[in-house]
Amino acid sequence: MEGTTASSPPKRTSKRSSNACIRCRKQKIKCSGLQPCEGCMKRKANCVFDDAGDRVVVKRAFLLELQQKAARNEQHPPTTEGSVSGPSMFGQDGDVMREDSHDPSASQHSDDDQATSPEHGVTPPNVTNLLAASPSTFMPAPNGQQFYLGTSSNWSFAGKVLKITYENLHHAPLPLNVLLFDGSAYDLGWDGPMDHTDPEPLAIPSPDYSIYLVNAVKFHCGQMYHLFDDDEFHQRLQQFYSEPDNPTGKSSLWYIHFLLILAFGKIFIMQKCGGKRPSGAEFFVRAMQLLPPAYVFPHDPIASTEILCCIALYLQCVDHRSSAHTYIGQAMSVALAYGMHTDMPESQLGEKHVHRCRKIWWTIFILDRHMTSMMGLPQNIRDSEIQCQLPIFPESGHRTTTLDLHIKLARIIAEINNSIYGINGRLKGKFLMSTKASLQTLAGLATELGHTLPLKLDHPGYGVSRMSASLHLLYHQCIVLATRPLMFCDLKMKFESATCWNTTTQDRFGTLLQMCVESSQSIIIILESLHAQGLLETFLSLDLDSLYASSVILAIAPVIDENRVSDCPAWVQRSLGLLDCLISAGNLVASWRKTELQQLDQMMNEILLARSNVAYTSCSDDRLQPHSNPAPANIPINQDPLPLLPLPMHGIHSGDDLSADQLLAIASSIQDEDVAWMDRAIAENSIW
Repeated sequence: MEGTTASSPPKRTSKRSSNACIRCRKQKIKCSGLQPCEGCMKRKANCVFDDAGDRVVVKRAFLLELQQKAARNEQHPPTTEGSVSGPSMFGQDGDVMREDSHDPSASQHSDDDQATSPEHGVTPPNVTNLLAASPSTFMPAPNGQQFYLGTSSNWSFAGKVLKITYENLHHAPLPLNVLLFDGSAYDLGWDGPMDHTDPEPLAIPSPDYSIYLVNAVKFHCGQMYHLFDDDEFHQRLQQFYSEPDNPTGKSSLWYIHFLLILAFGKIFIMQKCGGKRPSGAEFFVRAMQLLPPAYVFPHDPIASTEILCCIALYLQCVDHRSSAHTYIGQAMSVALAYGMHTDMPESQLGEKHVHRCRKIWWTIFILDRHMTSMMGLPQNIRDSEIQCQLPIFPESGHRTTTLDLHIKLARIIAEINNSIYGINGRLKGKFLMSTKASLQTLAGLATELGHTLPLKLDHPGYGVSRMSASLHLLYHQCIVLATRPLMFCDLKMKFESATCWNTTTQDRFGTLLQMCVESSQSIIIILESLHAQGLLETFLSLDLDSLYASSVILAIAPVIDENRVSDCPAWVQRSLGLLDCLISAGNLVASWRKTELQQLDQMMNEILLARSNVAYTSCSDDRLQPHSNPAPANIPINQDPLPLLPLPMHGIHSGDDLSADQLLAIASSIQDEDVAWMDRAIAENSIW
């Protein structure tokens, strides 16, 4: 193409803007794509485009994958034996395409989405969140059923860590019976079919005992969730006992609601299980047998949504996660159909009715966000579609502020799921930028949480509020959820690259890894404080979920950076002590979690010993032993809990949260060059 002067009128070339002129390309500056371009016009220079012809453009991931496969084939010829491998870091975006200069959408793709021909060099691939990699990950249960390992699920994260660690040590697949699969811990004694007959009379508690059980549910759940309206429920309760022979009393939605509350109350009061069946399960089963079909729910949306919330929360506590998610989804659908997510008019519907709907809606919202995150699934509704206001609590104005904080944390969980574990987590290096954005959002909440609900664990004589502790646990879970993909990425790099033992991410991302570890330690401190005051929840899943998520991080941290977290073995022992407390109270899920943690900790110790050139023998008897029974044989349910030893806090402020300035500083430490550095580390070490 002939060069033109700056006086020539600019014209649009057939090249898209991403094809820079020769001068802009050499100087590595942005080119407008015009002929002449804006840069050449300003400098009165000749503007020449390279007309060598159309180029073949491929995704970076595809080109690098071909090069790595070719290099591996030269060094190690392919064998017919199957090998254990982890998920691809780059998904399946390796489609080859022809550059089309007439495609208007092509200009939307930036230069960093593509790799040019070898004459311009090959750019290494960008790091991505391996926990959200494509294709998705499934794991078979002992009965052959395949379970999807959700992206942000605590259970899935532990399963993936156990899997890659076991395969790295033993070069064999992880035994199927090692993990606790959905719905395996408890036996409710019911397989699902509806049955309106009463083969055995149900022993309804006396009025005084029923009120006691209802009050126990209020104490354990009332501050976190709205499960029933207190005034109306007690009024119906008195009516039920005053008319024992009324046949309509046991055929209403209220009676189903009453049975569910009794089931919660029994497990809170009695705790100990009879075998695998939780205390009060007979009330839950009878309620489920009497539950009407879904088309009845819109006729009474208030009672129906409260009942569905009770069912979902109960199932979540007995580790039926998938079923719990199904029922909270039903509650969400009924609430949406009734308009609870909108700004309901008090003048038309009544103030009391509207405020009850608002309490129900935000309970559904919080449970949905939490259960969806625990399953690692997409959210059901966008925050921008919600106009529901906060309810008013006449008995305590502080509860409205507390609920507002709870909602904000639930929204941050959704943001983390949608960005770090969603589409932005799967594309290029945006997962690190999404981590940065999520930490900045958490920094905005840190000051408000510390001011409104301070823990003050290091103040003698200051009791811990159960609600305050719950929100601080959720806050630290958000930090762990946002940063553990980097922990997993680093762990996998160490397993798959021999040279990565010396060139790891710890120098560049050590602050982020340390923050993940310190939040895990803070969770342990908060739970120990709750246990010391008798406030540790043995049935509701929040405490166990927090404990399990933090324990896995503390178990793998020494392998990632032994110098930075040298005291992690002591923290793992404290985690095991807390699990013993839950086990002694009858929590069957905790017994499985303890066994999984012990197995992971044992394997990490073997890796550390091998790294230190300490001779050790790994015979077949020392490998992971599958569960022969639903409850691990080596963990008696009634054993006394291990003592919780007071260990030094090592500068994590006795469980207090990081300040907003600290979080912002840590988030700001993630820079574009960090992403590029990790890209090079992955390429140089031939990882994924």
